[in-house]
Amino acid sequence: MRSNVVEAAVENDAELLDAYSRAVAEAAERVSPAVVKVDARRRRGRSRGRRAGDDAAAGSGSGFVFTPDGFVLTNSHVVSGADELSVTLADGRTIGSATLIGDDPGTDLAVLRVDAADLAAAPLGRSATLRPGHLVIAIGNPYGFHYTVTAGIVSALGRSLRSTSGRLIDGMIQTDAALNPGNSGGPLVSSRGEVVGVNTAVILPAQGICFAIPIDTATFVAGQLIKSGRVRRSFIGIGGQSVRLHRRVIDRLHLSAEGAVVVLSTSPDGPAARAGIAEGDLILALGTQPVTSVDDLHRLLGEELIGTRVEVTVLRKGERKAIGVVAGEG
Repeated sequence: MRSNVVEAAVENDAELLDAYSRAVAEAAERVSPAVVKVDARRRRGRSRGRRAGDDAAAGSGSGFVFTPDGFVLTNSHVVSGADELSVTLADGRTIGSATLIGDDPGTDLAVLRVDAADLAAAPLGRSATLRPGHLVIAIGNPYGFHYTVTAGIVSALGRSLRSTSGRLIDGMIQTDAALNPGNSGGPLVSSRGEVVGVNTAVILPAQGICFAIPIDTATFVAGQLIKSGRVRRSFIGIGGQSVRLHRRVIDRLHLSAEGAVVVLSTSPDGPAARAGIAEGDLILALGTQPVTSVDDLHRLLGEELIGTRVEVTVLRKGERKAIGVVAGEG
């Protein structure tokens, strides 16, 4: 009897491992054709600051095609200051004159354009659906090893990481899918084979602490870069994190959303601080629009709000409060 139980357990474990392997393999096969290697060349000894997860001397990283007509998403720090950009496609073709459409150091994202036919575009998912423990796959070109696949889980959500511009990138995805120099700009992929993040950094010398920019943020920024080559945004001067609201709070205040943004810090003499927003406040809405996450706040703080007074609804000590804030340009 005991032998039968052991055999059944072993068989069940084998089935689970097979399912895991199939999920990783199928997701990688779906996205890998869109993954590219990005080489940045700088003449006359130009250099850039070293960023975790990339070799500053090599000037290379990863990226992925996200539209069939040749738009490529990568990290800003991969292409920043480059005199020449080239992109190597999954089929081996090298496009030696890639065009930088725009980059946004504030979110460490950049969009390139390559002139090539028959391009495979990576399917995009939604990072808002991620939960800690979800399986994710990283694809990139670490140390020049093309189209390397690593797998892990979402370790945490809502992390903050300071970009090279000094602006905090909020809402970051933390994962233990291994990243190495050259992975920056490559896709973080769900088990469904959809891109849910853009790999950007590792914490050294720690192991298994890696970060990706949520694809919900990346698609918004990419749209702005394609439209105008830059992201002109307003700001209110807070550092925040997405949180879920307790059901009792939702019911008592008759809220339509289950999330909010908790204020972790305010910029000294920034718009929020001047208006009286404080650490610990929960931001529920900006104007008439509900704020359920940091991504919502980033999307709502567009250029049309620069210099205008906007009403920020916060939850403080259990009570809803409306605070008028004059948004600045950031």
